[in-house]
Amino acid sequence: MRVLLVEDDALLGQAVQLGLSDRDFSVHWVRTGGAAISELNHNEYDAMILDLGLPDLDGTRVLSSTRKRGGTIPILVLTAREHVHDKIAHLDAGADDYLTKPFDMNELAARLRALCRRRIGQASSDMQVGPLQLNINTREVTVSGAPISLSRREFELLKAMMSAPERVLSRDRLEQAVFQSESDIESNALEVHVSNLRRKLGHKEWIETIRGIGYRLKCN
Repeated sequence: MRVLLVEDDALLGQAVQLGLSDRDFSVHWVRTGGAAISELNHNEYDAMILDLGLPDLDGTRVLSSTRKRGGTIPILVLTAREHVHDKIAHLDAGADDYLTKPFDMNELAARLRALCRRRIGQASSDMQVGPLQLNINTREVTVSGAPISLSRREFELLKAMMSAPERVLSRDRLEQAVFQSESDIESNALEVHVSNLRRKLGHKEWIETIRGIGYRLKCN
């Protein structure tokens, strides 16, 4: 899961980035509201962790701006403000969840996973498309009940496709899911992972190539 972390406190930001990275999240950390808005305009994320006390734009303004522009990214507000009226105000303004400091890293990770599942219309951590089943938490994948072993990148590729079955996903979207914040990606790297995934699934026709655009999962 790709997460945008908006936090100006250096120690807390570093701790959250490291803690979530250890739990298989890819975290891009920015320290200002302006940088957050720029990131949302140019990159795709699965969720955003938003601190309210930012040095330029208040987090409330970032939240409001994101929703006014039609942004649907799940937003978890992370703040020291504990009053109920603050929680109500920000939930009504478009926040999807609200966690007060100090907090437990495992709880933060669980809340982020829940937001991701909610975004793709799932109530549990299990994803299923036809005979394919994938568990987001355990990272287990089965085909007709038989387990298969996938690399981290193959898992992220399959998860992205299973989140939008029968839909054509662009190369850019899939590359963001697979390579996340990595740089210096080989031009044919995505094709290599698609080929490996097809081989491991055992049904090459399940992943259709849409020339010039991207790929589509069609295994129902």
